[in-house]
Amino acid sequence: MASPPKELGVGELAERAGVAVSALHFYEAKGLIHSVRSSGNQRRYARSVLRRLAVIKVAQRVGLPLAAIAQALDALPSGRTPTVADWRRLSAAWKLELDERIKTLTQLRDQLDGCIGCGCLSLRACPLRNAQDTLAQEGAGPHFR
Repeated sequence: MASPPKELGVGELAERAGVAVSALHFYEAKGLIHSVRSSGNQRRYARSVLRRLAVIKVAQRVGLPLAAIAQALDALPSGRTPTVADWRRLSAAWKLELDERIKTLTQLRDQLDGCIGCGCLSLRACPLRNAQDTLAQEGAGPHFR
């Protein structure tokens, strides 16, 4: 029985990872994944890229921006598949950000019905548009674009 190839072509990687080839090109342009070129100038990916793509897809699904994903992946050692310990470290950092998002979304959900009916249109007093009066630091006048 032949062993699987050491590297994957772009089409094979896209199929295995469940993403479009264009997504692989995009991720590579953003530095999230890396390839080498064959003698025929075709992209070849290490099998470990499959695990990196799984991490990217999970992170995107929970709403993390690509910049945060890239920063986390940069902390991983290159040239090897992320381990369970690597994932625990990444997910612990992301958990804090997700907890803050959950808190903000819960606050939005709980205050939204009152906001729609209040009609105040006050940036100064609205707890949704100016939480903890953060706009006071920017001086007088409107600050939303």
